[in-house]
Amino acid sequence: MAGFKNFLFRGNLIDLAVAVIIGTAFGTVVTTFTAWLTAQMPDSASSVFSNLPNSFGAFLNAVVSFVILAAVVYFLVVTPYVKAKERFFPSPPPGTPEDIELLRQIRDSLASSAPGGLTKD
Repeated sequence: MAGFKNFLFRGNLIDLAVAVIIGTAFGTVVTTFTAWLTAQMPDSASSVFSNLPNSFGAFLNAVVSFVILAAVVYFLVVTPYVKAKERFFPSPPPGTPEDIELLRQIRDSLASSAPGGLTKD
């Protein structure tokens, strides 16, 4: 069971699922926007403007659907996932990385052993 929990909370699975969901919804927005821009051009200008509100309505519907879907995914998937990940796999406390600390110790050791000492810039 611990292996399955690690698989779920590793991050790649949830990130990929959210990316597919949001990408699909955004693809619909792009498709309807393109359909709105490239509406069939009839011979007379008056019929172009008569067809425009229908395609704009589809585009507006796709944008609203995208925003609603993004909000649902954020509040029902991403936020609980982040809270669960912090609960089961807490992030390490902030501090100086180990390699930086070792370099500081080497610098201080060289400064104390050098004749006349090294000056810090």
